[in-house]
Amino acid sequence: MRTLLWLAAGVILGLIVHLVVILSLPAFATETVWSRVAAAGPEDTVVVLPAIAPGAPNPLQLDPALSYAVCRVNLAHGPGVVSGTLPDTFWSLAIFNRAGSVVYSTTNRDGIGQNLNLGIFNADQTHLLAEQQIEIADGLLIVESPDDDVFVVVRLAAPHDVERPRAVAALAGIVCGNIK
Repeated sequence: MRTLLWLAAGVILGLIVHLVVILSLPAFATETVWSRVAAAGPEDTVVVLPAIAPGAPNPLQLDPALSYAVCRVNLAHGPGVVSGTLPDTFWSLAIFNRAGSVVYSTTNRDGIGQNLNLGIFNADQTHLLAEQQIEIADGLLIVESPDDDVFVVVRLAAPHDVERPRAVAALAGIVCGNIK
C-alpha cells in the first residue's frame, strides 16, 4: 500500500513538473514571431516581405503563392490605422498581438472590397471613441485590441505570377501607423 502511495505521488509530482516546464518555455524563447517581425522593419512602417523561393528557408512558414506586408503598431502612442487600396483579387488581413495570437481577421470577401480602412483601438481609446472624444474618418472599420503592441499582416494573392509586381506595389502603398 505504501509503495502505491509513493508511486502515485511520484506520478503526480512528475506531471506537475512537466506542466510547469512546458507552460514556462515560451517565456524563455528568444526567437519569437514578435522578434522576427520587429527585425523586418521599424514601427509604423509597412514592410513588404520578399517572395519565398521554392526550396529556400521559410522561417515564418509563409505561403509562397501569396505576397505579404507587415506593420507593427504601438497603440500606447494612439489609435492605429491601416488603409490603402488593394487590387480586386483575394486579400486578407490579420491583427496579431505580441504573443502571435490573432486579435482580428478579415478578408475582402467580407464586403470590404478593394478599400482597406481599418482603425485599431485599445480598450481606453474605444471608450473615448464611444464618448466621441476621438475624431475618426467616416467609413473606418473599428477593431478593439486587448494589447497595445500589435502587428498587422496583409496577404495578397495575385491571380498570376506576372501580376505579382502589381500586388507588391499595392502592398507597399498601404499606410500603417498611429492616428495623430
